[in-house]
Amino acid sequence: MHLIFRTIAMFLQSRRRARRGERLDTWDVGRIRLRVLPTDLDVLGHMNNGVYLSIFDLGRFDLLIRNGLWDRFKHLGWYPVVSSESITFRKSLQPWQRFTVETRVTGYDDKGVFIEHRVVVGGEIYTQALVRGRFLKRTGGVVALSELIELTGAAPTDLPAWQAQWARDVALPPTKAPAPSDW
Repeated sequence: MHLIFRTIAMFLQSRRRARRGERLDTWDVGRIRLRVLPTDLDVLGHMNNGVYLSIFDLGRFDLLIRNGLWDRFKHLGWYPVVSSESITFRKSLQPWQRFTVETRVTGYDDKGVFIEHRVVVGGEIYTQALVRGRFLKRTGGVVALSELIELTGAAPTDLPAWQAQWARDVALPPTKAPAPSDW
């Protein structure tokens, strides 16, 4: 909820950028420029670790809007959900600091879409995250990979091996299988 106004502003800005011809291809790197706001800070005075993942949502929205998929997914009754994510921090962002969020779809596997996000300052990576998501249908069920590829086209390169391994390493059992919390 803390990013609701930023989300609305980003949605409108992305629509304007697309109308001005700043469109992207599915496989392009999307870039949005942001600034660390006081509401992004933790008690130590730098951007809170949880805020990064919310900020990356904005990068995904921008990419989907500017490549035209957002409207096509909406028309089909499809919507994205995150199934796994991992983030690595290298340098902290400070109050009022400007930064760029870079977002890129890196490929697919049989269960989802892989998106890489980076926080970049002056050409230097401060933070990197990998997100695996999938698309669900408002009528119920999961969008099949074949349906997604039919709409977006096949990935231009294979999914990086480390990302495929990461997906296997962090996987939980399917939702209908037991997943007891035994410590």
